[in-house]
Amino acid sequence: MRFGQWWLAACLVLPAWAWAQAAPQVLTLAQALQVARENVDVSLARRALASARADVVAADHAPIPVVIAKASQLDLANGIGSGSVLGSKRIDKSLGVDWTYERGNKRELRTRAAEGVAGAAQHDVADVVVQQQIAVASAYFDLLAAQERVEQVGAMERGAAELAGASQRRQRAGDISLQESLRTEIEARRAQTELRGAQADRQRAALTLAQLLGLQGELQVEPAWPPLVAEQPGLPDIEQRADVLAARRRVEAAQAAFDAAAALRRNDLTLGASLDHFPGTSSRLLELRVSVPLGGMLGAYGYDGEIARARATLDSTQDQLEKVRRQARAESGRLAEDLRSAAARAAEFEQAIVPRARQVAGMAELAYSRGALPLVDLLDARRTLRSVLLDDLAARADFARASTAWQLRQQPPTP
Repeated sequence: MRFGQWWLAACLVLPAWAWAQAAPQVLTLAQALQVARENVDVSLARRALASARADVVAADHAPIPVVIAKASQLDLANGIGSGSVLGSKRIDKSLGVDWTYERGNKRELRTRAAEGVAGAAQHDVADVVVQQQIAVASAYFDLLAAQERVEQVGAMERGAAELAGASQRRQRAGDISLQESLRTEIEARRAQTELRGAQADRQRAALTLAQLLGLQGELQVEPAWPPLVAEQPGLPDIEQRADVLAARRRVEAAQAAFDAAAALRRNDLTLGASLDHFPGTSSRLLELRVSVPLGGMLGAYGYDGEIARARATLDSTQDQLEKVRRQARAESGRLAEDLRSAAARAAEFEQAIVPRARQVAGMAELAYSRGALPLVDLLDARRTLRSVLLDDLAARADFARASTAWQLRQQPPTP
Protein backbone atom coordinates (compact mmCIF):
# COMPACT_ATOMS: atom_id res chain seq x y z
CA MET A 1 0.00 0.00 0.00
CA ARG A 2 1.40 3.37 -0.96
CA PHE A 3 1.78 6.12 1.59
CA GLY A 4 -1.08 8.16 0.15
CA GLN A 5 -3.46 5.22 0.35
CA TRP A 6 -2.34 4.45 3.89
CA TRP A 7 -2.89 8.06 4.92
CA LEU A 8 -6.36 8.10 3.39
CA ALA A 9 -7.29 4.86 5.17
CA ALA A 10 -6.02 6.25 8.50
CA CYS A 11 -8.02 9.43 8.02
CA LEU A 12 -11.17 7.34 7.51
CA VAL A 13 -10.62 4.69 10.19
CA LEU A 14 -9.27 6.74 13.10
CA PRO A 15 -12.21 9.16 13.32
CA ALA A 16 -14.61 6.21 13.18
CA TRP A 17 -12.64 4.43 15.94
CA ALA A 18 -12.60 7.57 18.08
CA TRP A 19 -16.35 8.02 17.58
CA ALA A 20 -16.94 4.42 18.62
CA GLN A 21 -14.81 4.90 21.73
CA ALA A 22 -16.72 8.07 22.65
CA ALA A 23 -20.18 6.58 21.97
CA PRO A 24 -22.39 7.04 25.05
CA GLN A 25 -23.64 4.10 27.08
CA VAL A 26 -27.36 3.61 26.65
CA LEU A 27 -29.17 2.22 29.70
CA THR A 28 -32.65 0.88 30.21
CA LEU A 29 -34.48 1.37 33.49
CA ALA A 30 -34.20 -2.34 34.30
CA GLN A 31 -30.43 -2.24 33.74
CA ALA A 32 -30.04 0.84 35.92
CA LEU A 33 -32.04 -0.72 38.76
CA GLN A 34 -29.98 -3.91 38.52
CA VAL A 35 -26.70 -1.98 38.69
CA ALA A 36 -28.07 -0.08 41.69
CA ARG A 37 -28.27 -3.38 43.58
CA GLU A 38 -24.48 -3.65 43.37
CA ASN A 39 -23.31 -0.08 43.98
CA VAL A 40 -20.91 0.96 46.73
CA ASP A 41 -23.58 1.73 49.34
CA VAL A 42 -25.12 -1.72 48.93
CA SER A 43 -21.63 -3.24 49.05
CA LEU A 44 -20.95 -1.53 52.38
CA ALA A 45 -24.22 -2.88 53.78
CA ARG A 46 -23.28 -6.38 52.64
CA ARG A 47 -19.88 -6.04 54.33
CA ALA A 48 -21.66 -5.18 57.57
CA LEU A 49 -23.87 -8.26 57.09
CA ALA A 50 -20.81 -10.47 56.61
CA SER A 51 -19.31 -9.09 59.83
CA ALA A 52 -22.54 -9.74 61.74
CA ARG A 53 -22.68 -13.32 60.48
CA ALA A 54 -19.09 -13.81 61.59
CA ASP A 55 -20.13 -12.63 65.06
CA VAL A 56 -22.72 -15.43 65.13
CA VAL A 57 -19.97 -17.99 64.53
CA ALA A 58 -17.86 -16.37 67.24
CA ALA A 59 -20.74 -16.47 69.74
CA ASP A 60 -21.95 -20.00 69.09
CA HIS A 61 -19.22 -22.05 70.75
CA ALA A 62 -18.47 -23.38 74.19
CA PRO A 63 -15.50 -22.09 76.22
CA ILE A 64 -12.22 -23.49 74.96
CA PRO A 65 -10.51 -25.99 77.31
CA VAL A 66 -7.22 -24.85 78.83
CA VAL A 67 -4.21 -27.17 79.07
CA ILE A 68 -2.18 -26.63 82.25
CA ALA A 69 1.36 -27.96 82.80
CA LYS A 70 3.26 -27.26 85.98
CA ALA A 71 6.19 -28.33 88.09
CA SER A 72 6.10 -27.99 91.91
CA GLN A 73 7.46 -29.44 95.15
CA LEU A 74 11.01 -28.33 94.36
CA ASP A 75 13.19 -28.97 97.46
CA LEU A 76 15.62 -26.06 97.29
CA ALA A 77 17.29 -26.95 100.61
CA ASN A 78 18.15 -30.64 99.94
CA GLY A 79 18.13 -30.58 96.17
CA ILE A 80 15.99 -32.43 93.66
CA GLY A 81 18.27 -35.43 93.22
CA SER A 82 19.97 -36.87 90.22
CA GLY A 83 18.70 -38.44 87.03
CA SER A 84 16.49 -37.22 84.26
CA VAL A 85 14.13 -34.35 84.85
CA LEU A 86 11.07 -36.24 83.61
CA GLY A 87 11.77 -39.56 85.30
CA SER A 88 14.10 -39.37 88.36
CA LYS A 89 14.39 -35.91 89.86
CA ARG A 90 12.19 -35.20 92.81
CA ILE A 91 9.86 -32.78 91.04
CA ASP A 92 6.11 -32.97 91.23
CA LYS A 93 5.10 -32.67 87.56
CA SER A 94 1.52 -32.17 86.52
CA LEU A 95 -0.39 -32.07 83.19
CA GLY A 96 -4.09 -31.31 83.20
CA VAL A 97 -7.08 -29.66 81.53
CA ASP A 98 -9.48 -27.02 82.84
CA TRP A 99 -12.85 -26.30 81.20
CA THR A 100 -15.53 -23.78 82.09
CA TYR A 101 -19.07 -25.06 82.31
CA GLU A 102 -21.45 -22.21 81.47
CA ARG A 103 -24.66 -22.01 83.42
CA GLY A 104 -27.76 -19.94 82.72
CA ASN A 105 -27.97 -20.86 79.00
CA LYS A 106 -25.35 -18.22 78.22
CA ARG A 107 -24.20 -19.70 74.90
CA GLU A 108 -27.71 -19.88 73.44
CA LEU A 109 -28.51 -16.34 74.59
CA ARG A 110 -25.39 -14.72 73.16
CA THR A 111 -25.88 -16.67 69.92
CA ARG A 112 -29.48 -15.49 69.75
CA ALA A 113 -28.34 -11.91 70.26
CA ALA A 114 -25.74 -12.23 67.48
CA GLU A 115 -28.31 -13.82 65.17
CA GLY A 116 -30.68 -10.92 65.84
CA VAL A 117 -28.00 -8.41 64.87
CA ALA A 118 -27.22 -10.45 61.73
CA GLY A 119 -30.91 -10.58 60.83
CA ALA A 120 -31.18 -6.82 61.25
CA ALA A 121 -28.11 -6.37 59.03
CA GLN A 122 -29.72 -8.55 56.37
CA HIS A 123 -32.85 -6.40 56.37
CA ASP A 124 -30.60 -3.33 56.30
CA VAL A 125 -29.16 -4.62 53.02
CA ALA A 126 -32.67 -4.94 51.58
CA ASP A 127 -33.54 -1.43 52.76
CA VAL A 128 -30.36 0.05 51.28
CA VAL A 129 -31.12 -1.69 47.97
CA VAL A 130 -34.56 -0.07 47.86
CA GLN A 131 -33.17 3.34 48.79
CA GLN A 132 -30.48 3.14 46.13
CA GLN A 133 -32.95 1.94 43.50
CA ILE A 134 -35.29 4.84 44.32
CA ALA A 135 -32.38 7.28 44.04
CA VAL A 136 -31.23 5.73 40.75
CA ALA A 137 -34.77 5.74 39.33
CA SER A 138 -35.13 9.41 40.25
CA ALA A 139 -31.82 10.23 38.55
CA TYR A 140 -32.83 8.07 35.55
CA PHE A 141 -36.03 10.04 34.98
CA ASP A 142 -34.18 13.31 35.57
CA LEU A 143 -31.83 12.37 32.72
CA LEU A 144 -34.69 11.15 30.53
CA ALA A 145 -36.56 14.42 31.09
CA ALA A 146 -33.36 16.37 30.37
CA GLN A 147 -32.87 14.45 27.10
CA GLU A 148 -36.42 15.16 25.94
CA ARG A 149 -36.09 18.77 27.07
CA VAL A 150 -33.09 19.14 24.76
CA GLU A 151 -35.14 17.69 21.90
CA GLN A 152 -38.10 20.00 22.56
CA VAL A 153 -36.01 23.11 23.05
CA GLY A 154 -33.96 22.17 19.99
CA ALA A 155 -37.13 21.97 17.87
CA MET A 156 -38.24 25.33 19.25
CA GLU A 157 -34.82 26.78 18.49
CA ARG A 158 -34.98 25.58 14.89
CA GLY A 159 -38.46 27.03 14.50
CA ALA A 160 -37.34 30.36 15.94
CA ALA A 161 -34.29 30.41 13.65
CA GLU A 162 -36.46 29.70 10.59
CA LEU A 163 -38.87 32.46 11.58
CA ALA A 164 -35.98 34.90 12.11
CA GLY A 165 -34.48 34.03 8.71
CA ALA A 166 -37.83 34.48 6.97
CA SER A 167 -38.41 37.77 8.78
CA GLN A 168 -35.04 39.09 7.68
CA ARG A 169 -35.83 38.25 4.08
CA ARG A 170 -39.25 39.89 4.34
CA GLN A 171 -37.73 42.95 6.01
CA ARG A 172 -35.22 43.31 3.17
CA ALA A 173 -38.11 43.03 0.72
CA GLY A 174 -40.03 45.68 2.63
CA ASP A 175 -42.91 43.41 3.75
CA ILE A 176 -42.36 43.92 7.51
CA SER A 177 -40.70 46.54 9.65
CA LEU A 178 -37.22 46.34 11.10
CA GLN A 179 -38.77 46.19 14.58
CA GLU A 180 -40.60 42.95 13.79
CA SER A 181 -37.46 41.46 12.24
CA LEU A 182 -35.46 42.31 15.35
CA ARG A 183 -38.11 40.72 17.56
CA THR A 184 -37.79 37.42 15.71
CA GLU A 185 -34.00 37.63 15.97
CA ILE A 186 -34.28 38.19 19.73
CA GLU A 187 -36.53 35.14 20.03
CA ALA A 188 -34.05 33.05 18.03
CA ARG A 189 -31.14 34.07 20.22
CA ARG A 190 -33.20 33.46 23.31
CA ALA A 191 -34.02 29.96 22.05
CA GLN A 192 -30.31 29.31 21.46
CA THR A 193 -29.57 30.28 25.07
CA GLU A 194 -32.32 27.98 26.34
CA LEU A 195 -30.94 25.14 24.22
CA ARG A 196 -27.46 25.56 25.70
CA GLY A 197 -28.97 25.58 29.18
CA ALA A 198 -30.95 22.40 28.43
CA GLN A 199 -27.80 20.70 27.14
CA ALA A 200 -25.93 21.64 30.33
CA ASP A 201 -28.80 20.26 32.44
CA ARG A 202 -28.64 17.01 30.51
CA GLN A 203 -24.92 16.72 31.14
CA ARG A 204 -25.36 17.33 34.87
CA ALA A 205 -28.16 14.75 35.04
CA ALA A 206 -25.97 12.19 33.26
CA LEU A 207 -23.11 12.82 35.68
CA THR A 208 -25.44 12.36 38.68
CA LEU A 209 -26.72 9.02 37.36
CA ALA A 210 -23.20 7.85 36.51
CA GLN A 211 -22.04 8.67 40.04
CA LEU A 212 -24.88 6.69 41.62
CA LEU A 213 -24.17 3.70 39.39
CA GLY A 214 -20.40 3.90 39.63
CA LEU A 215 -20.06 4.14 35.83
CA GLN A 216 -17.74 6.24 33.74
CA GLY A 217 -18.25 7.89 30.39
CA GLU A 218 -21.28 9.58 28.89
CA LEU A 219 -24.67 8.07 29.65
CA GLN A 220 -27.97 8.08 27.84
CA VAL A 221 -31.20 6.42 28.87
CA GLU A 222 -33.98 4.87 26.87
CA PRO A 223 -37.52 6.27 27.19
CA ALA A 224 -39.31 4.39 29.95
CA TRP A 225 -42.24 6.56 30.98
CA PRO A 226 -44.67 4.52 33.11
CA PRO A 227 -48.30 4.55 31.95
CA LEU A 228 -50.72 6.73 33.84
CA VAL A 229 -52.85 4.80 36.33
CA ALA A 230 -56.37 5.72 37.35
CA GLU A 231 -56.62 3.69 40.55
CA GLN A 232 -55.75 5.30 43.84
CA PRO A 233 -52.97 3.54 45.78
CA GLY A 234 -53.68 2.17 49.22
CA LEU A 235 -51.31 2.15 52.17
CA PRO A 236 -49.13 -0.98 52.44
CA ASP A 237 -48.45 -3.06 55.54
CA ILE A 238 -45.52 -1.24 57.10
CA GLU A 239 -44.62 -4.24 59.24
CA GLN A 240 -43.24 -5.93 56.10
CA ARG A 241 -40.93 -3.05 55.17
CA ALA A 242 -37.24 -3.82 55.40
CA ASP A 243 -36.46 -0.95 57.79
CA VAL A 244 -39.24 -2.00 60.19
CA LEU A 245 -38.14 -5.64 60.02
CA ALA A 246 -34.56 -4.59 60.80
CA ALA A 247 -35.72 -2.57 63.82
CA ARG A 248 -37.74 -5.53 65.09
CA ARG A 249 -34.75 -7.86 64.82
CA ARG A 250 -32.66 -5.35 66.80
CA VAL A 251 -35.26 -5.45 69.57
CA GLU A 252 -35.02 -9.26 69.58
CA ALA A 253 -31.24 -9.06 69.72
CA ALA A 254 -31.36 -6.55 72.58
CA GLN A 255 -33.79 -8.76 74.50
CA ALA A 256 -31.44 -11.73 74.12
CA ALA A 257 -28.51 -9.56 75.20
CA PHE A 258 -30.45 -8.46 78.28
CA ASP A 259 -31.26 -12.07 79.16
CA ALA A 260 -27.59 -12.94 78.69
CA ALA A 261 -26.58 -10.12 81.02
CA ALA A 262 -29.03 -11.36 83.65
CA ALA A 263 -27.60 -14.86 83.23
CA LEU A 264 -24.21 -13.58 84.37
CA ARG A 265 -25.54 -13.95 87.92
CA ARG A 266 -25.58 -17.71 87.37
CA ASN A 267 -21.96 -18.42 88.24
CA ASP A 268 -20.04 -20.66 85.88
CA LEU A 269 -18.08 -23.64 87.10
CA THR A 270 -14.51 -24.32 86.08
CA LEU A 271 -13.84 -28.04 86.11
CA GLY A 272 -10.34 -29.46 85.91
CA ALA A 273 -8.33 -32.64 86.19
CA SER A 274 -4.56 -33.24 86.28
CA LEU A 275 -2.30 -36.25 86.23
CA ASP A 276 0.76 -35.87 88.53
CA HIS A 277 4.09 -37.64 88.50
CA PHE A 278 6.19 -37.34 91.72
CA PRO A 279 9.26 -39.67 91.93
CA GLY A 280 9.58 -41.27 95.31
CA THR A 281 5.89 -40.91 96.04
CA SER A 282 3.91 -42.09 93.03
CA SER A 283 4.03 -41.94 89.25
CA ARG A 284 0.23 -41.67 88.88
CA LEU A 285 -1.44 -39.03 91.02
CA LEU A 286 -4.84 -37.66 89.99
CA GLU A 287 -6.00 -34.17 90.90
CA LEU A 288 -9.62 -33.01 90.46
CA ARG A 289 -10.56 -29.31 90.65
CA VAL A 290 -13.73 -27.24 90.81
CA SER A 291 -13.60 -23.45 91.03
CA VAL A 292 -16.59 -21.15 91.48
CA PRO A 293 -16.48 -17.31 91.36
CA LEU A 294 -18.01 -15.45 94.28
CA GLY A 295 -20.09 -13.13 92.09
CA GLY A 296 -23.09 -11.92 94.07
CA MET A 297 -21.89 -13.73 97.18
CA LEU A 298 -20.34 -12.28 100.30
CA GLY A 299 -20.99 -8.75 99.05
CA ALA A 300 -19.12 -9.29 95.76
CA TYR A 301 -20.07 -7.66 92.45
CA GLY A 302 -23.43 -8.86 91.05
CA TYR A 303 -23.11 -7.61 87.43
CA ASP A 304 -25.52 -4.77 88.11
CA GLY A 305 -23.77 -2.48 85.61
CA GLU A 306 -23.94 -4.98 82.73
CA ILE A 307 -27.61 -5.69 83.41
CA ALA A 308 -28.50 -2.00 83.62
CA ARG A 309 -26.64 -1.29 80.37
CA ALA A 310 -28.45 -4.13 78.60
CA ARG A 311 -31.79 -2.88 79.96
CA ALA A 312 -31.11 0.62 78.63
CA THR A 313 -30.12 -0.78 75.23
CA LEU A 314 -33.33 -2.83 75.09
CA ASP A 315 -35.45 0.23 75.94
CA SER A 316 -33.58 2.23 73.29
CA THR A 317 -34.20 -0.34 70.56
CA GLN A 318 -37.88 -0.48 71.46
CA ASP A 319 -38.11 3.31 71.15
CA GLN A 320 -36.21 3.14 67.86
CA LEU A 321 -38.68 0.54 66.56
CA GLU A 322 -41.58 2.86 67.33
CA LYS A 323 -39.75 5.73 65.64
CA VAL A 324 -39.09 3.65 62.51
CA ARG A 325 -42.74 2.60 62.39
CA ARG A 326 -43.87 6.23 62.53
CA GLN A 327 -41.40 7.20 59.83
CA ALA A 328 -42.58 4.29 57.68
CA ARG A 329 -46.22 5.34 58.03
CA ALA A 330 -45.35 8.93 57.19
CA GLU A 331 -43.29 7.92 54.15
CA SER A 332 -45.97 5.55 52.89
CA GLY A 333 -48.57 8.28 53.20
CA ARG A 334 -46.31 10.80 51.47
CA LEU A 335 -45.52 8.40 48.62
CA ALA A 336 -49.21 7.65 48.12
CA GLU A 337 -50.12 11.35 48.10
CA ASP A 338 -47.24 12.18 45.75
CA LEU A 339 -48.42 9.46 43.38
CA ARG A 340 -52.04 10.64 43.44
CA SER A 341 -51.22 14.30 42.87
CA ALA A 342 -48.56 13.58 40.23
CA ALA A 343 -50.91 11.26 38.32
CA ALA A 344 -53.70 13.85 38.35
CA ARG A 345 -51.34 16.62 37.18
CA ALA A 346 -49.79 14.51 34.42
CA ALA A 347 -53.24 13.39 33.22
CA GLU A 348 -54.49 16.98 33.11
CA PHE A 349 -51.56 18.04 30.95
CA GLU A 350 -51.80 15.01 28.67
CA GLN A 351 -55.56 15.07 28.16
CA ALA A 352 -56.45 18.76 28.26
CA ILE A 353 -53.69 21.35 28.49
CA VAL A 354 -51.22 20.11 25.86
CA PRO A 355 -53.84 19.44 23.13
CA ARG A 356 -55.35 22.91 23.60
CA ALA A 357 -51.94 24.60 23.61
CA ARG A 358 -51.03 22.82 20.36
CA GLN A 359 -54.37 23.81 18.87
CA VAL A 360 -53.89 27.45 19.80
CA ALA A 361 -50.34 27.48 18.44
CA GLY A 362 -51.44 25.82 15.18
CA MET A 363 -54.20 28.36 14.73
CA ALA A 364 -51.75 31.19 15.39
CA GLU A 365 -49.24 29.81 12.84
CA LEU A 366 -51.98 29.51 10.22
CA ALA A 367 -53.35 32.99 10.90
CA TYR A 368 -49.86 34.56 10.80
CA SER A 369 -49.04 32.84 7.50
CA ARG A 370 -52.17 34.42 6.00
CA GLY A 371 -51.41 37.84 7.45
CA ALA A 372 -54.37 37.75 9.83
CA LEU A 373 -52.33 37.77 13.06
CA PRO A 374 -49.62 40.16 14.22
CA LEU A 375 -46.15 38.84 15.04
CA VAL A 376 -46.45 39.60 18.74
CA ASP A 377 -49.46 37.26 19.03
CA LEU A 378 -47.62 34.50 17.18
CA LEU A 379 -44.64 34.80 19.50
CA ASP A 380 -46.94 34.76 22.51
CA ALA A 381 -48.62 31.56 21.26
CA ARG A 382 -45.23 29.92 20.71
CA ARG A 383 -44.06 30.90 24.20
CA THR A 384 -47.25 29.48 25.68
CA LEU A 385 -46.78 26.19 23.81
CA ARG A 386 -43.13 26.02 24.87
CA SER A 387 -44.02 26.61 28.52
CA VAL A 388 -46.85 24.04 28.39
CA LEU A 389 -44.65 21.36 26.79
CA LEU A 390 -41.91 21.85 29.37
CA ASP A 391 -44.44 21.79 32.20
CA ASP A 392 -45.93 18.61 30.74
CA LEU A 393 -42.48 17.04 30.66
CA ALA A 394 -41.88 18.02 34.30
CA ALA A 395 -45.29 16.56 35.26
CA ARG A 396 -44.49 13.24 33.53
CA ALA A 397 -41.10 13.10 35.27
CA ASP A 398 -42.73 13.76 38.66
CA PHE A 399 -45.25 10.98 38.05
CA ALA A 400 -42.53 8.58 36.89
CA ARG A 401 -40.47 9.20 40.03
CA ALA A 402 -43.49 8.87 42.32
CA SER A 403 -44.77 5.73 40.58
CA THR A 404 -41.39 3.98 40.64
CA ALA A 405 -40.73 4.88 44.28
CA TRP A 406 -44.17 3.57 45.24
CA GLN A 407 -43.67 0.31 43.36
CA LEU A 408 -40.21 -0.26 44.83
CA ARG A 409 -41.52 0.28 48.36
CA GLN A 410 -44.41 -2.09 47.68
CA GLN A 411 -42.16 -4.99 46.68
CA PRO A 412 -41.17 -7.61 49.29
CA PRO A 413 -37.69 -6.89 50.70
CA THR A 414 -35.02 -8.91 48.90
CA PRO A 415 -31.38 -8.34 49.97
